[in-house]
Amino acid sequence: MMNPISLTKELINRKSVTPEDAGCQKLMADILAPLGFDIESMVFDDTTNMWARKGNQGPVFCFAGHTDVVPSGPAEKWQTPPFEATQVGEYLHGRGAADMKGSLAAMLVATHRFVSAHPTHKGSIAFLITSDEEGPFINGTTKVIDTLEARNEKMDWCLVGEPSSTNLVGDVVKNGRRGSLTGDLIVKGVQGHVAYPHLARNPIHVASPALAELAKTHWDDGNRYFPPTSFQISNINGGTGAGNVIPGELKVCFNFRFSTEVTDKQLIERVYEILDRHGLEYDIKWTFNGQPFLTEQGALVEATQQAIKSVTGIETELSTAGGTSDGRFIAPTGAQVIELGPVNATIHKIDERVKSADLETLTDIYHDILCRLLT
Repeated sequence: MMNPISLTKELINRKSVTPEDAGCQKLMADILAPLGFDIESMVFDDTTNMWARKGNQGPVFCFAGHTDVVPSGPAEKWQTPPFEATQVGEYLHGRGAADMKGSLAAMLVATHRFVSAHPTHKGSIAFLITSDEEGPFINGTTKVIDTLEARNEKMDWCLVGEPSSTNLVGDVVKNGRRGSLTGDLIVKGVQGHVAYPHLARNPIHVASPALAELAKTHWDDGNRYFPPTSFQISNINGGTGAGNVIPGELKVCFNFRFSTEVTDKQLIERVYEILDRHGLEYDIKWTFNGQPFLTEQGALVEATQQAIKSVTGIETELSTAGGTSDGRFIAPTGAQVIELGPVNATIHKIDERVKSADLETLTDIYHDILCRLLT
């Protein structure tokens, strides 16, 4: 019988650094096909995606996830080789153990158990898997969703296997995410000699009051699900490297993580108003990374809360904290979307790891959710 620990090891041993899949999706397909899943590979440019579905009736429960992982960093700094799954005490070490090959394995095993016991379950089960979640997210989930939407193929419930838990598996479930908007600002000045400032225009000096105002602006109050919108400058650069040259331009990169209380359009308009009021000459490029989304109480949230309570005894916390996920591409289709996965303490870090027992627990929770929704 398959178990999530051995399957997680098999996935970790495949070096699937974005956008490489390294055979992970074939391994998954080989497990799903005998269960009655129709497997559809969708390759867009350098990205491999898989849409697997069993059943042609609603409601449709979908598990969304990714086979790609971030680079390991210096391998010599790891306790064990990052792409050789290794058991160290109660932990399974390896890149992707928590983010998110453990989740993939848990859902595969849960689905195998569920379908074996309920071959004529109601509705449909689907897997939407990409190899481009950790990268530029151009040819991954968003392209699959475009394909599904074009043929009017919808999902009702979507569980994203991102590592949502904080201390114990299931203690936190993400039922939404903040929106993300990035601005790349170039403030124009006039380059010159520092001894003759009247012949130059220092963009650092003229931009500083505007940047200070942006940093202290109160954008909204948030709401019961979301914290207030935040503005953060992430990169700032100006100068030629010489100590006697006034720079000709200043480059500033900033990001908004915003709630459902404000739109990206409103944020952009307010930024323009502040920059213009300070008399800056500038160019700005906007990169929209996703709208905020929220799944309120309903069948998916309730089934998840009940499953976690049944398996672990935990009263789970609903949260919208953290960064973005591929859920932002799925929620606009009308699906209820949540995120539930392992403890996230070591994701993207040296010595990424997951408790082996947690993989069994997560498998039991996923199985319980399937039973509650599709029987």
